[in-house]
Order: sequence, then C-alpha cells, then structure tokens
Amino acid sequence: MRTQARTRRAEPRQRQLTIFRRGGKRPGAGRKPTGDQPLASHARREPVTRHTPVLVTVKLERGLPSLRDRAARQLVLEALHAGKERLGMRVIHFSIQSNHLHAIVEASDACSLSRAMKELGVRLARGLNRMFHRVGRVFADRYHAHALRTPSEVRYALAYTLNNARKHGVRVEGIDRCSSGAAFDGWIERGARALARFVDPPVVSAHSWLLRVGWRRHGLVRVTDVPSAPARRP
Repeated sequence: MRTQARTRRAEPRQRQLTIFRRGGKRPGAGRKPTGDQPLASHARREPVTRHTPVLVTVKLERGLPSLRDRAARQLVLEALHAGKERLGMRVIHFSIQSNHLHAIVEASDACSLSRAMKELGVRLARGLNRMFHRVGRVFADRYHAHALRTPSEVRYALAYTLNNARKHGVRVEGIDRCSSGAAFDGWIERGARALARFVDPPVVSAHSWLLRVGWRRHGLVRVTDVPSAPARRP
C-alpha cells in the first residue's frame, strides 16, 4: 500500500504546453490608437439608436493644408452632400475647421454609423490626396463619436458645432460659411440665415425629437456664441 501511494504522488502533473492563454480579457489586448496624440479612445463605442443624435469629429494628419481653403472646402461639401443620407446615417449639421471636421448626425444604430463614417472617410481621403498631390494617410485617427442623450446636450452640441470657428479664434462675420449654419432654423437673430444660403444643402432635416424639438427647451442659439470644449463623460 505504501509503495502504491508513493507511486501516485510521484506522477507528474499535466502542464499547459502553450505559451499564450486563449480567450478572456488581457492587458494591452485590442486595436491600438494611431497618431502622435490619438483623438478617439479605442474602447467600446457608446450605443447609438435613431433617437440619439451623435456628435462626430474627424481630425487630419499634421502638415496638411487647411480644409477651410476654398478648393478643400468645396471638396468636403461635395463629400458631405454625397453622404448626407447613406447607409443608415443622416448628416444634420456640420462645421469645417482647418484641421478637423465636426458633424451632428443621426444613425439607425452603431453599425450603420460605422459603415457610413468609413465610406465618408474614404471619399474624403481619396479626394484630398488627389487635390494635395500626395499619398498616404489623411486622418490622424478614427472618428470620435459622442451620443447626445438630453435636450441640453443637443443644444450645446449645436452651438459648439455651428460656431466652432469662433472657439478657435477665427474672425467670422455672421454665420460661418464653412458650416451648415445657413440651413439651421434655430438662430435667435431674425434673418440670420439670409446671410449665407445653400442652393442645395449638404444636410438633411432631423428626424429625432431631440434635434427637431427637444433642444429648443433651453433657448435658441446666438450667432455670436463662443462655445467651450464639451465635457467628456467619466
């Protein structure tokens, strides 16, 4: 009996022969952000529904010409026009800055938003590279998306987007012509839209309650509002 017990104790335990364990969460796993100063977190994105507008931002690589220059601005407007109602996403408002683009959009779900933004990004990248006579990456990182869930958030996002040039110190008389302000009916100043009209707007009308009605509970937007950066959720 003692001999049998010693034999059992001496049997080697089965060991894992693979170096890496499969499955489960691991530190450092997943896609890595790109660029010197990544714009967007690569954590799981916020849920999106047709009831929640989304503020999206895309940022250019360093060293590229300004998007507010006439030729580049026209290319961006054409790209927005082509994608203003595509793949389940609808472009409601936008603002073109020197090295980034803001847009307020509606999307059926997160998958529709991702597909449509990818298509828009490809269209912009190809056009801008062709215009700038260059090859390579155009955008510093993937787009940043912030779901707008309350009337106050939407009202803030509208002011932040449409008047974003003033936030960056650009001198603008009236409505910024590099934004969709001419198609916005929420200015407090009467006749503001007459200063810059679109013949064929690169945006569509809002469907969500928040963008049509809800935000107005907090007051109309002044053309001269200078927005600060939006606070990030913890």
